[in-house]
Amino acid sequence: MSVVRVKICGLTDPGDALMACEAGADAIGLVFYAPSSRFVSCQQAADISRVVPPFVQRVGLFVNPTVEQVQVVLEQVELDLLQFHGQETPAFCTSFRRPYIKAFAMRDDFDLAAAMADHDMARGFLLDAYHPALPGGTGQAFDWQRFPQQAARPLILAGGLTPDNVCEAIAQCRPWAVDVSGGVESSPGIKSAERVLAFIQRAKQTTSET
Repeated sequence: MSVVRVKICGLTDPGDALMACEAGADAIGLVFYAPSSRFVSCQQAADISRVVPPFVQRVGLFVNPTVEQVQVVLEQVELDLLQFHGQETPAFCTSFRRPYIKAFAMRDDFDLAAAMADHDMARGFLLDAYHPALPGGTGQAFDWQRFPQQAARPLILAGGLTPDNVCEAIAQCRPWAVDVSGGVESSPGIKSAERVLAFIQRAKQTTSET
């Protein structure tokens, strides 16, 4: 099995972004959802985006935005990939002519197969824990036994991941990538260099040994 990719999400500071990249992150995430404690303005995001080295993807996370909100961000911030975390339709997600991934909250009654089929143009799917009030970044995990072993697009595991459980998560789910935010923080939006490095090293070592 190939080495799993790692995305460090919810970055709010250029120094943290550069630290994550130097630690081996394959992607960094910028949150454009105002209620989030990890929200960044276009100016903050542009400053972060500029320090990201080549071959590390810059991902913009949105939750039920308007067309205008996404366009304003795209005009001011260099992004390589869009991530939609709400109830966005396939037509909406594809309207920006940018590659995108679709995040799904794994409610008990959620029909994942149907949702993935609807978003047939998505580059991949991020599976996260369900919370009635929060679209992500909850620090909670869902039942990993529900993680599909096969899918038409790459699958990304998120929700409640930490340096302490990422090895177990990868061994059980065998995702294409893992996505972490709160699990590597010292406080909301502030990443711990020690935890980021431990998370990335353990994630990549785990997959290289399976």
